[in-house]
Amino acid sequence: MLKNTLVRLSCGAAVLISHSAVAIEGNGLPIYPDGLENYMSGALPGPGVHLLMYAGSLSYNSVRDKHGDKLPIQDFSVDVNMVAPRVIWVTGAQVAGGQLAFHALFPLLTVKEEAFGQRKRRTGLGDIAFGPALGYHFSENAHAVVGVDFVAPTGYYRQDAMANLGRNYWTIQPAAAFTYMQPSGINADLKVMVDFNFRNNDTRTRTGNAIHADYALGYGFGNGFVAGVGGYAYQQIASDSGPRSGDGRARAFAIGPSLRYANANGWLFSAKWQQDFGVRSRPKGHQLMLKAAIPF
Repeated sequence: MLKNTLVRLSCGAAVLISHSAVAIEGNGLPIYPDGLENYMSGALPGPGVHLLMYAGSLSYNSVRDKHGDKLPIQDFSVDVNMVAPRVIWVTGAQVAGGQLAFHALFPLLTVKEEAFGQRKRRTGLGDIAFGPALGYHFSENAHAVVGVDFVAPTGYYRQDAMANLGRNYWTIQPAAAFTYMQPSGINADLKVMVDFNFRNNDTRTRTGNAIHADYALGYGFGNGFVAGVGGYAYQQIASDSGPRSGDGRARAFAIGPSLRYANANGWLFSAKWQQDFGVRSRPKGHQLMLKAAIPF
């Protein structure tokens, strides 16, 4: 039986379900939109100011319990559109052998959701992420970035509201990304992150820490194009604590086709469509993720 019918949003996705059925507090998704990164995630550009533009269309049509079974939520549907500019400043300084850089990401969200005959649409700024990073270039083909992000609770949030735009708590997220690229041949990217979540003081609940990764694997055709597959993997490594804790640890995987184009002038475009599978204790759906690098 459903214990509660509150609709919540996390990083652009909301669900309407009992508090005990879903492991992530607020009945939502993690603070990071899984699968956001694609090819070139571990290749830091040269010194200067750079702009990355992310866009996404995320759709969820079911919620899964800790066994992976679909929960009976009438007319459940969530559609999220996202545009997120990321400003990156790569300094000329070297720290621990790497390029020192700083970045800030500003997600702009539009959320449409429906369940049990209720509908809500909200648009606005989500939770801002910012932090330092170090970039390493081992060769022309192999690159890496390590850093830590701080996710601030800047998005709209009300404890009992539909279509919240933020999570209402801070997250510290260490991250490491690796890129192997060839103009002709195998291209591979992996970005691994760990979420250390703070408590939501409004609900007195803390979402369990998690480890997750975005990946892409493809083949370069020698003309700037790379085609292959991409997706993500997510696993909670600690249980929730507090009044709205879930009774399981969330997990999810996704895979789908991925495409990249880049040229010698610094322009880059990537697109990825991914389908969720193996979902536990969180919503299930599919996502289209786009990324563009714009040189100054």
